[in-house]
Amino acid sequence: MHSTLSRRDLLRLALGLPLLALARPGHAEETVLQVGDQLFGNRSVVEVSGQADNLPYRIDWKQFPAAQPLLEALNAGALDVGMMGDLSFFTVFAAGAPLRAIGAYRADPRTQAILVRSDSPIQGVPDLKGKRVAGTRAGWGQFLILATLKQAGIDPSEVEIVLLPPPEARSALAAGAIDAWAVWEPYVSTEILERGARVVADGRGLSPTITLVAAHVDAIAAKHAALQDFLGRLSAGRAWVRAHPAEYARYYAGLSKIPEAVVQRSTEQQQVGFVALDDAVVAELQRAADLTVEFGILRDRVDVASTIDRSFSAV
Repeated sequence: MHSTLSRRDLLRLALGLPLLALARPGHAEETVLQVGDQLFGNRSVVEVSGQADNLPYRIDWKQFPAAQPLLEALNAGALDVGMMGDLSFFTVFAAGAPLRAIGAYRADPRTQAILVRSDSPIQGVPDLKGKRVAGTRAGWGQFLILATLKQAGIDPSEVEIVLLPPPEARSALAAGAIDAWAVWEPYVSTEILERGARVVADGRGLSPTITLVAAHVDAIAAKHAALQDFLGRLSAGRAWVRAHPAEYARYYAGLSKIPEAVVQRSTEQQQVGFVALDDAVVAELQRAADLTVEFGILRDRVDVASTIDRSFSAV
């Protein structure tokens, strides 16, 4: 007899995730959190800080190059929880994804930047007119480009915006196929230290630079205690990293194969810390979300407060 695999099961297999095992009478099932991560950024924090010790559940980490594929997996239920930029999350939430934000952490807005090559004639934002500028679709990259142009009084039609994921954009910048690239850490430090890239604009005054911890509603219902514990460990890990940047850089470099000098610069620039999803932060995120409608990234306004599950205590 043949069984038909669901879309969720097919995606689990594609990502290398196990299908749910059948319960055995008399045996308690171990709680497993399927966690989506980007470039080992959170796995490294939890492990190096000792927060992975004595877990009352098991974490299966899955790595992604950017938010979009991570959110596709989370939306399909192949992940329980993942971390992504605020605007990427709002985009999939607006499309009906069964996800809620359960936690948040903020980085210095200078860690979002528009970069040009060392030999580029571009010296400032006005020089972007008539140029090809790349960024991620419906995320920090596209938003930073449009917010930067708005601040400078430049009509978006005066710039060719190319929507590319980070690996493709990096190659395109190196080859001269694009003139500038809007991206975030650790890509920023990698380009500056390895290729001499220059920053022509950053996220100060333009972006909240908040990463959301988002969970599937099914995971919230079934694994609430594990998710709350995970948030606490991730918060404690982030605090440890701020106090031990050099130790963290050595560990992350070994895990990610990113040069240690790049990791240390990126870590010191970011200064990441958890923030409460309180009314002030929600209002700040709402202003950014409203701008995405103005920019045409989102079609309809997102009520940011409705995207948050407030049953998780602040960490």
